[in-house]
Amino acid sequence: MQRHQVWAYVVATVLGVALGARRPAVADVLEVAVWPALAALLLATFTQTPLAAIRAAMRDRRFFVTALVANFVLLPMLVWALVGLVPADDALRLGLLLVLLVPCTDWFITFTQLGRGDTARAVALTPMNLVLQLVLLPVYLWLLAGPQFSISVRVQDLWPALVVVLGPLLLAISAEPLLRRQPAGERVRAGLGHAPVPLLAAVIFAVAASNAETAWQARTFLPVVLAVVTAFLVGALLLAKVSTAVVGLSAPAGRTLAFTLATRNSFVVLPVALALPAGWELAALVVVMQSLVELLGMIICLRVVPRWVVPDR
Repeated sequence: MQRHQVWAYVVATVLGVALGARRPAVADVLEVAVWPALAALLLATFTQTPLAAIRAAMRDRRFFVTALVANFVLLPMLVWALVGLVPADDALRLGLLLVLLVPCTDWFITFTQLGRGDTARAVALTPMNLVLQLVLLPVYLWLLAGPQFSISVRVQDLWPALVVVLGPLLLAISAEPLLRRQPAGERVRAGLGHAPVPLLAAVIFAVAASNAETAWQARTFLPVVLAVVTAFLVGALLLAKVSTAVVGLSAPAGRTLAFTLATRNSFVVLPVALALPAGWELAALVVVMQSLVELLGMIICLRVVPRWVVPDR
């Protein structure tokens, strides 16, 4: 990850927050724009990953078992411990549980690529993460917060996330023979290889601008959310570092593990939080704040993960 790329993401975040704060009316437009921007970002990322590499990655049982156990057994324990330390506000705790219990299924793939991880493993892991989080999230809430927090995850709340991942993936798979066997297709593929950086900057800008005003409304809780999300991020990276060493993963696989543990699925759980009844508005605000804090954290991780968490051996 080159320094100018990191600065591009920092600038995109600052400009997005500034625009969202000064022009709240743009939030609705940019909130809708996030989804096609994410789809374009994932399409550009998927075209750089041969289908054969994904098939080969799926044979790495050691990586997938490690990632699934860490994501769905060990990290929920960390989340439970962290949420137990926050003020006794039910909506605050529910928001933190919603967003920290589910691993990301979209931009974590691009962060993995830019952070020198293994994109093929990231792509292969994504459907597993998505299916398991849909099944386990209601169970987690019942176990960690009690029956009063039980929710139903509706398909209509999740279809944008499904489309934004599966659409580009199917398109990239369909276009792979043309892109890799024809000279013109190879030039297109090479050109798309330069697209993730500006596209990710565009996604970051849109997310920051569309959520700045919402996050400002809950600024009283920002120190608590910042502390919990930061502690979670540090814990996730330490878990990835230790797991990589103990299990004996390769450096690229270990970096992929680090990014899947560190990124959360705010785009999927936000509609669920928004659908909560009156009196629970803070839960959605917490999800929004977490996504902004995660943006800054991922910009740092792009340099920290390959240098410290899982360096080359």
